[in-house]
Amino acid sequence: MWEEAGVPGENPRMHRENMQTPCRKIPDWEANPGPSRCKATALTTAPLRSPKTVQPITSYRSYLLDDQVHGKADLGGLIRALQTGCRCLELGVTDGPEGEPLLGVDCGSEISHHHHHHHHVVNKYAFLTSQYPLLLYLCQRCSPAQQRSMAHHLKKVFGSRLYTPDALPVSLGGRATTLPSPEQLKGRVLIVGKKLPPEQEGSDGEVSEEDEEIGGGGPLEELGMVLVVPPPSQPRKLQLHKELSDVVAIARTGSRSFYLPYWTMCSLGEGEAGRLTSESPEDLVMFTKRTLTRVRPSSVRLDSSNPNPQGYWKGGVQLVALNQQTPGAMLDLHRGRFSQNGGCGYVLRPAVMRNEVSYFSAHTHGCVPGVPPQTLRIKVISAHNLPKPQGSGAKGEVIDPYVVLELHGVPADCAEQRTRTAAQNQDDPLFDETFEFQVNMPELALLRFVVLDDDYIGDDFIGQYSVAFECLQPGYRNVPLLGMAGDPLPHTSLFVHVAITNRRGGGKAQRRGLSVRRVGRRGREYVTLRHTGIKVLDEAFKQASGPLKEATDLREDAQSSTASFKDQCGLPSVAKLKQCIQSLATRLQSSDGAMGATMVLREGYPSLEPLVSLSEMTRKLLAAYDSMIASQKHLIENADGVQERIDQVHREGMDFHEDLSRLGEKEGLKGRKLNKAVESFTWNITVLKGQSDLLRGAKMDSLDALRQLALACEACGLTSSCNSSSSFSNAELHFSTSGRRSSTHNNNGRI
Repeated sequence: MWEEAGVPGENPRMHRENMQTPCRKIPDWEANPGPSRCKATALTTAPLRSPKTVQPITSYRSYLLDDQVHGKADLGGLIRALQTGCRCLELGVTDGPEGEPLLGVDCGSEISHHHHHHHHVVNKYAFLTSQYPLLLYLCQRCSPAQQRSMAHHLKKVFGSRLYTPDALPVSLGGRATTLPSPEQLKGRVLIVGKKLPPEQEGSDGEVSEEDEEIGGGGPLEELGMVLVVPPPSQPRKLQLHKELSDVVAIARTGSRSFYLPYWTMCSLGEGEAGRLTSESPEDLVMFTKRTLTRVRPSSVRLDSSNPNPQGYWKGGVQLVALNQQTPGAMLDLHRGRFSQNGGCGYVLRPAVMRNEVSYFSAHTHGCVPGVPPQTLRIKVISAHNLPKPQGSGAKGEVIDPYVVLELHGVPADCAEQRTRTAAQNQDDPLFDETFEFQVNMPELALLRFVVLDDDYIGDDFIGQYSVAFECLQPGYRNVPLLGMAGDPLPHTSLFVHVAITNRRGGGKAQRRGLSVRRVGRRGREYVTLRHTGIKVLDEAFKQASGPLKEATDLREDAQSSTASFKDQCGLPSVAKLKQCIQSLATRLQSSDGAMGATMVLREGYPSLEPLVSLSEMTRKLLAAYDSMIASQKHLIENADGVQERIDQVHREGMDFHEDLSRLGEKEGLKGRKLNKAVESFTWNITVLKGQSDLLRGAKMDSLDALRQLALACEACGLTSSCNSSSSFSNAELHFSTSGRRSSTHNNNGRI
């Protein structure tokens, strides 16, 4: 489904591949809040082949300059929303003077004539920031005559850009056809609105209108009291002209139990969506796999404040509409999420929300089964060129800054920590403090740095920066700070060190699920599959117990041997392999500068051969190196076979997916027992998919590690002139670039 933002891929180094394949019935897009602070060079984006897998940036009444009561409709709000990368724009249109529809509510002569031509403004700025499709969410209360005029304007202004399906997306057999992918819809405008049934005859018909009202641009006060009218118990009826209905590409509805022969978007109020995410999050995730879902702010937010979008993203909602004109923490998170993917306006939803069969519970500690949490370790070292808070001149000339680190995500991940106050340390304070966070769902996690001025009157805002967890890069980093409105603060930054590992204590970033704990096989925890109670399924899943154990041993052995080698070198787990080789080279070098060992390739793997007699300590170090190479070799050569066996069980399990209910009834399972069997089946499928992905990633990590070792040996002089790695052909190098991940990374949205 679509959602507001940019597209997050399986890792922060994203490609556009998924933008090119058609989705099924509903896209998984999220819409991007804007491309601000994203570099435009060397840009690669996350996969957007399938519209079902991404979310777009969505705005809510961005044509208002202020609150929902006194805010005037202004085209500048639409322009700013489009310039920041918004891909789903809400337009509230009512009857206007001279038979022309009007943006907002007509409240007299203050509305200038150009508001009747907002379509021209949208058309001008629609694709200046992003070429990916723009959704116009149409909320209109116009007479049939002005609806007809609006349809003419839409077709005239947008022309060939306006996308209208050539045929119904549901065939005569009742099967849904695919919605074109974002890649296929580049440069197109899709109208989202009410639609007449296909059998409707005549020039107009009647449709139900839910509790979405046309707000803003007009007075809503009487006798000094703000009137909040509750939605009617029965949906209102609206006369809809057929010409306007025909230009609508996606039908909108406020009901979650519906069947329409159209591509459909379900629009939920903030209250109802919040209740669903709290009471039945798994059901909401399953619903958003099939249906494009949008959440709008509550009508009682008269000040145009914003809800926390993270609460709806964890439920799989594709479009979370925010008031782009209202700065604050919620909009900061929104921008942080969608600053990924080059600010193209779309981000990928997490894999567990895209896969047809997957188990996900946002309210449990291990929300994705079979995938252990990661540990994020942030060391806040210092800040530079901190400005005084706005309006703080009367409070003194010296600031007392401190830094708050907020982790937002699923409930198990949410945490907040702060540094001490750097009293009277002015604009270049030193903190030198380290913090740890557990991250169960990296794809949804956002880290927000906030710098405040500690004051007894009230802590004033200095600057902030929000970044997606999967865009964090390990090592020493400068974090550029942004002002309240999202504008960069000149030359202002935090200096931090980032480490991501799978155990407490920090370390170099490893792929998720690769533990660096050095434990024997007896002490290992192996992932297991659940018993479903359906004999044929349990027999199929039973075949995976051996491959799953082998996969864990391959990964753990490689990680343990690497950790042991680093320990023998006297270095922490955070150290890089290049540092280990440098330490080893120092011990192998004699007084005359000659090396006591040289690197040679044995069966395509870098081995170290002693040239002279070595001390016992150095021999132990070389033995640890040999053990590490042996475990990496064992993983590389066996990973594909083990992975294929796991994938085979996964495929066999998926073959039973459509017949799951029938198989359960055949075994006598009904009601809660049948639901439990379905849950166990989903759990097992998710575990198999996750373990297969982990093993694939572990192999690629091992190939990268071997290449790093070879390059480090050459740089440290551990290769002879005739055996330098540059002289080896790619055929000789088992770890050549053809077998590793691309080295071209996207730095967009990263610090």
